[in-house]
Amino acid sequence: MLVMTIDQVPGHRVRRILGEVIGVTIKSDNPYVEGVKSLDGNGDERVGQLIQTRQEAVANMIEYARRLGANAIVGMRFDHRTIAGGYNEICAYGTGLVIAPASRLGRGATS
Repeated sequence: MLVMTIDQVPGHRVRRILGEVIGVTIKSDNPYVEGVKSLDGNGDERVGQLIQTRQEAVANMIEYARRLGANAIVGMRFDHRTIAGGYNEICAYGTGLVIAPASRLGRGATS
């Protein structure tokens, strides 16, 4: 699955627009509960956990797009919010597409 933060795929044409695709991950806002912060206050482990959380959201988005029949996602972005009860939601979203390589010859071109 091709995932792009830009809104088009150079060298490809859009065959179908399938609409919004999303992937969500929810994690506790308490670093001790998540097991990523040691009692000595060293938060370096938290960076790796944040990267992993975003990767999970993207993987969930890709799976959703595949179920719709997409082979690409454009305009991918992240959003997050705090949910009551001490949780954070990480959301990856974009537009699911079916794309195909563009012809080497443009419209109206002759060989």
